[in-house]
Amino acid sequence: MIKDLKYYMNLPYKMEIIEDLSEGGFTASFPELPGCITCGENIADTAQNALDAKKEWLMAAIEEGIEIPEPKRINDYSGQFKLRMPKSLHLSLAEHSRQENISMNQYCIYLLSKADAEYALKKPDPDR
Repeated sequence: MIKDLKYYMNLPYKMEIIEDLSEGGFTASFPELPGCITCGENIADTAQNALDAKKEWLMAAIEEGIEIPEPKRINDYSGQFKLRMPKSLHLSLAEHSRQENISMNQYCIYLLSKADAEYALKKPDPDR
């Protein structure tokens, strides 16, 4: 299969749009395409600018012979992994899930989802 611009443009890259509270407007990026970032006055303009930026980024990478990462696919993940933990943590999780009247699996998914959402909101500074 020839991996040309059309091929890459049709891949489901994740687009992130965030409001720029300091400057106004919005900023868009594609996390899987390093440095592919743009902005706009409103969400619709920002989304269109992002598609244009993605196209330009991909064209430049193809011209320069830079390896283009493909988006991660959800089907590459089973939704399961084995986790070992201290017995004391296992006991604590079991007790808390009983108090909430849910399975320990549901309780752990809740805790992991909450922590992951908080982590995503922090957006660590890459220069640190």
